[in-house]
Amino acid sequence: MRVDDFDFELPQDLIALRPVEPRDSAKMLVVRPGEALEDAAVTDLTRLLRAGDVLVVNDTRVLPAELRGVRIRGENRASVSFNLHKRIDANTWRAFARPAKRLHLLDALELGDHGVMHARVTGKGDTGEVTLEFELSGAELDEAIKANGAMPLPPYIGARRKANDRDLVDYQTVYAARDGAVAAPTAGLHFTERLLQKLADMDVTVERVTLHVGAGTFLPVKVEDTDDHVMHAEWGEIPAAVAERILAARARGGRVVAVGTTSLRLLESAARATGTLKPFMGDTDIFITPGYRFNAVDVLMTNFHLPRSTLMMLVSAFAGYDTMKAAYAHAIQNGYRFYSYGDSSLLFRAE
Repeated sequence: MRVDDFDFELPQDLIALRPVEPRDSAKMLVVRPGEALEDAAVTDLTRLLRAGDVLVVNDTRVLPAELRGVRIRGENRASVSFNLHKRIDANTWRAFARPAKRLHLLDALELGDHGVMHARVTGKGDTGEVTLEFELSGAELDEAIKANGAMPLPPYIGARRKANDRDLVDYQTVYAARDGAVAAPTAGLHFTERLLQKLADMDVTVERVTLHVGAGTFLPVKVEDTDDHVMHAEWGEIPAAVAERILAARARGGRVVAVGTTSLRLLESAARATGTLKPFMGDTDIFITPGYRFNAVDVLMTNFHLPRSTLMMLVSAFAGYDTMKAAYAHAIQNGYRFYSYGDSSLLFRAE
């Protein structure tokens, strides 16, 4: 398909710069293919879900992965900043650099408060991406990143305001547990402990998987045809016990409700080879466009996505292209808030 088919005009005032309070008071558009759209709220999940359903959430934790510092080359020093986006090994990360033109291979770097983190440039790509090798490694490096980094807000927010301490809480799900993401699984930002308890009381179970979301999720699609797009890879894991419980719930008639496109992509990656959900650990670069046959997910809870994005293509594949085109037009007309801190939608899979 042409990438232009997934374009739309969004008024700038509908881009949410802060989440609503409380989190679960956000609006939620319910989309059932072939039926009328329903304006609801996230708290209506207690009405829209039923006993036996299983919510699959992504428990990745966002690292404050924006690092600032200086490049050192002889006597020359220059200010630089990096957004870490993919861990390579215990002491190596890929990052987007600003300004990348100031960097050469083997440049020395001092990053963080008072230059406490030392690194060097060991690789450089053509699109502002570099490879950084740190002196620290493993858990020590993770703690240094947490102590010296800033929360990497998406570019459509970061361009309009600076990150602050409030984002350290707002841009993290209440069930975040495993460090590694540099962008939040934003559908999960709507959940509160109170709402999760209400769902548990009605026998909706919650299962945790992990997909460490990379900054590549914000990269624009630059080709004209979806067949020519190369998808970014992200690391994920579905433990065997989790896969077994999800399969058992589905066998009893429960629906698999993916909280966010990250959970859905991981579940579908694990089911792609056989058509049945299996345990999974490793990188996935699954790219879902209209025509894809879904094997693992029945319902998707997700925010409203960027035009021309891979996620816009994914939701169009899940609920139907014409259905999602109408849903987005309705959302814009009715003042739904878009993107990471915006409102939600609950999509039922098209047959």
